[in-house]
Amino acid sequence: MARAGVTAERLVRAAAELADEVGFENMTVSALARRFGVKDASLYSHVRNAQDLRERVAVLALAELADRVATALAGRAGKDALVAFANAYRDYAKDHPGRYAAMQVELPPETAVASAARRHAEMTRAILRGYDLSEPDQTDAVRLLHSTFHGYTTLEAAGGFRHTPRDTNASWSRTLDALHVLLDHWPPS
Repeated sequence: MARAGVTAERLVRAAAELADEVGFENMTVSALARRFGVKDASLYSHVRNAQDLRERVAVLALAELADRVATALAGRAGKDALVAFANAYRDYAKDHPGRYAAMQVELPPETAVASAARRHAEMTRAILRGYDLSEPDQTDAVRLLHSTFHGYTTLEAAGGFRHTPRDTNASWSRTLDALHVLLDHWPPS
């Protein structure tokens, strides 16, 4: 095992790279074992099973995205913060399609609360403070933003916009403009 240099961290990073190359659904323990030049069973001293590996890739991806978003948000507020968050999200999904897909894995509650998933929610709520939303509107707005970002990036990656002549970047920009106006004029309950 030492000969192959396999550690849990290297294994998860290699799994994330493999997911970006071949798709998260095609990332397998067998493919990783081949990459490291070891037998499948050798990897199970570092991960419990394939689901554990998938969850670890999801946590890694969530942390990477949270770091990218935090950097993008630094010193920004209002619409600038909204656009910075959204662009960091979209760029991550484009740069790391397999890792982005991994983030859709349902994590056990104890993992989700302790992971970067919580950071994402906190950063989204920080953006919304600039729009003066209180509960339950703030929760509704968090769900709206994440649904819009995820829906747009997922459709774009799948080629869902290829049959229209409008540039996807132009549509993305207008979508963010519309979200800003909506958040700035949130309808009363």
